[in-house]
Amino acid sequence: MLKLEHLRTFITVADTGNIADAAEMLGRTPSAVSMTLKQLEGDIGGALFQSDRKSNLTALGRFTLDNARAQISGFDASVRTIRAYAAHEIGRLAIASVPSVATNLLPGALATFLGPRPRLEVELLDADSRSVARMVDAGSAEIGIAGPPQETARLTFAPLLCDRFRVVHCARDPLAAITRPLVWQDLHDASFIRNEAADAIDLPELRERYYAAALMVRNVASLLAMVREGLGVTLLPTLATINLPPGLFARDVDFRGAERIVGLITRTASHPSPVAAAFVEHFRQSLAISAPALGIEALPQ
Repeated sequence: MLKLEHLRTFITVADTGNIADAAEMLGRTPSAVSMTLKQLEGDIGGALFQSDRKSNLTALGRFTLDNARAQISGFDASVRTIRAYAAHEIGRLAIASVPSVATNLLPGALATFLGPRPRLEVELLDADSRSVARMVDAGSAEIGIAGPPQETARLTFAPLLCDRFRVVHCARDPLAAITRPLVWQDLHDASFIRNEAADAIDLPELRERYYAAALMVRNVASLLAMVREGLGVTLLPTLATINLPPGLFARDVDFRGAERIVGLITRTASHPSPVAAAFVEHFRQSLAISAPALGIEALPQ
């Protein structure tokens, strides 16, 4: 049976032209190298060198040398590729994320992650929390960043951050005259525009009126356009209120339960790829640094 070790030894002897120099290069004894060549010739079924001096190859030796070089080169290339994948230097990662995280947290994290890894491929899919969970469950994304998924044994949720909700209104709304953080009583007469993100708020008195809203908008850009036209106010997490268009204002609230937990969604039975595991660790570190300036709280692992 031909072995790669034997082929490497043969190539070294053929290149050096003698056993002594080959043995020194290989870190082996001359007798061990000589025995390896005899085993290789026995496996092949013919002589590789024209004499014991190993300076001239036979026709079989020349043919074997050409094929051995190709075999070793291909094997070494495969080993380098496997090691690069294991060291998360190459590979592909599909991330599904809610838009607020995709817009305000992932660009910076990906810039520092991909900088030293130019051969990585990353696909970013932004969607609402339900869609993020479905993409992870279906395997079209390896990791998801969103709110807690509905109960399922196939998905695992690990909290990443806590993001408080804010009230978004237009300049001519009566709320604009209030300078302090808003309390529940301030919103008693407000007309709400419902959105998917605020469905996570666990506040009974708010949810009753919020779910009765006549207008439901899922796309954030469209939602903000409706608010700007004075059709009502809406509730959005802090991350979604960064860089609001002119004419819109985001106000802090002073009542409990107005927050969401965003976390990492993965498939329960799936072991993460090296690049996914490395990115999750990098993202947690990046989040810990950027969270305070953005007004959100990074949660411990």
